[in-house]
Amino acid sequence: MGAENSIEGKDLKSHVFLSYARVDRQQVSVIATALEAEGFDVWWDALIEGGAAFSKAISAALETSTAVIVIWSKSSIESDWVLDEAMQGRDQKKLIPVTIDGVQSPLGFRQYQAIDLSEWHGDRAASSWTAVLRAVAALAAGPQTRLPANRTASFQPTSAQSDSRSPPGRSAASLTRRGFIAGGAGAALAGLGYFIWHWSRQDAVSPRSVAVLPFQNLSADSSQAFFSDGLAEEMRLALSRDGQLQVAARTSSNVFRDRREDATSIASKLHVAYLVDGSVRRSADVVRIGIALIDAATGFNRWSRTFDRGLNDIFALQSEIAETVVKRISAQLSAPRTNVGGTTNFAAFDAYLHGLELYRADAGEHSDREALSAFETAIAADPNYAAAHAARSNSLTLMAQQYARAEALAGLYTEAETEARRAISLAHDLPDAYIALANLQFSGRLNVRGARDAYERAYQLGSGDASILSAVAFYYAQSGRAPEAAAAIAKALTLDPLNANAFRTAGWVAYAARRYADAIPMLQRALELNPKIANAHASIGDAQLLLGRTREARESYAAEPGDPFRFTGLAIAEHRLGNAAAADAAKVRLVTEVGDSALYQQAQVQAQWGAPDTAVALLLRARSIGDAGLLYSHTDPLLDSLRSDPRFRRLQEDLGFD
Repeated sequence: MGAENSIEGKDLKSHVFLSYARVDRQQVSVIATALEAEGFDVWWDALIEGGAAFSKAISAALETSTAVIVIWSKSSIESDWVLDEAMQGRDQKKLIPVTIDGVQSPLGFRQYQAIDLSEWHGDRAASSWTAVLRAVAALAAGPQTRLPANRTASFQPTSAQSDSRSPPGRSAASLTRRGFIAGGAGAALAGLGYFIWHWSRQDAVSPRSVAVLPFQNLSADSSQAFFSDGLAEEMRLALSRDGQLQVAARTSSNVFRDRREDATSIASKLHVAYLVDGSVRRSADVVRIGIALIDAATGFNRWSRTFDRGLNDIFALQSEIAETVVKRISAQLSAPRTNVGGTTNFAAFDAYLHGLELYRADAGEHSDREALSAFETAIAADPNYAAAHAARSNSLTLMAQQYARAEALAGLYTEAETEARRAISLAHDLPDAYIALANLQFSGRLNVRGARDAYERAYQLGSGDASILSAVAFYYAQSGRAPEAAAAIAKALTLDPLNANAFRTAGWVAYAARRYADAIPMLQRALELNPKIANAHASIGDAQLLLGRTREARESYAAEPGDPFRFTGLAIAEHRLGNAAAADAAKVRLVTEVGDSALYQQAQVQAQWGAPDTAVALLLRARSIGDAGLLYSHTDPLLDSLRSDPRFRRLQEDLGFD
């Protein structure tokens, strides 16, 4: 069939383009046949290996395709033709890479997770094939896309297709192609999993993107590092309040504290056009601040200056520096608002920065109580310091969740709410105030509905803050709002590409949407960035379990450092594999070593073991003690066998899930 005829009469707005090397034609024909059997239009047989220019037919097919599946192999990675087609698919945001022999993707494409079809031989029920279908369906979810006539069922393997039984009740794969299209959710859902990674590693760096590196502490007193770090963070927040700037987040920026790499390399890894670097020397009542704005393209300073000011002038100086940085990046941008919820009292500011350092250290109860005390010192120095009230609210919520006795919870939560609302009344545009209130309601009081307005207001005001975006994404994901969750976490990853916690949240977002294969690379990336991060191995195990890869899941669970998640996963996986003694041993350790703080996990085990009454009873006990695990219950596929139970439905209503 000729190149022209191969696309004649096709609906080019919904077809799939296959890019491959001619020597792989036999294996590719299996892929093409399977796609056509699913009801997709496939354009694949006009490729002529070699040459540097596209024919008109190939160019038209590429341009109008819905998805470009590039098939990597030892032969195709050497093909200029395939590389050209892959680059066009990537640039048009419709690339789906697969590998048929396990070869590593070529340079320029290794940031995109390739779907491994090396062990696939045409089985349309295989988990690797369902991953391809989900990727194509996500891209094809537009209003003009024709649904395949013979496939409206879910994309996950059924119990008969795996080595273990899927949970009874609601299907573990409730996302269908029709579901993607409904309500215009398709484009947003494409941001999940593989596409989150794709979006977060755009090729074009925004000319209005900047990262603020941690300022160097040049003071004689090394303990003053909190002050230099705090000034850098305040600068970062000030710049992020300009909606036209893209500001890299603190966690990713702080990776380069030691400055062992040059400016161009750092900016490339942070995906920004500019760096703000600085140093702080504090002596008595005088502070010297050196600031440089560095152009990443050249590595040279675009602007630099040294300021000597009294400590009480620090606030005006922050505004001056922020405004200058913005003007140097683009004269068209408006000057950022630098003091939303802030203070003009240096003693309050100093105590607040010290409290933030202690709070973020996550060093245990003593450090957390010192952080709370520092925030209280800041408020005593300036009772109208909104940011300090918001920070104290967060500290009180943390103290309640981690250290308080049951009888003290209500009082601490009431005090935390008072502080958050005080912050809002003092600075109604301060996103930290709303996120403090939202987190209190959601993770503290387990009031899902009551947290909604605060999360959405925080999202509106703090869309340039990666930590707020991640918190909002998690809330949306657990509430069943997958499109909104995908959009929020995609932006968070763009701003914070080196943050393990953000990638773990991205994995949870994909998992909550039943995109199990997409969740795994996000969680693996979290472990690459922080091998000790909790509940990443276990979350990978959950995804593998629901893909029918139970033996792999058992290995992932065994690698999990967190006892509750390790014991829970092993109890479920061993049970599915028929190892009753090992399953029971894991469950016993969960109950005896972790106890009532893992009632939610105990309920997951009982639901998977086929004991729904026991599982529901455990969930009701978890509700009575405020077990935060219940926040996962609305989307948790391990509890699907309970969803028809009236008691479970009432529990969902009580928690505030819609």
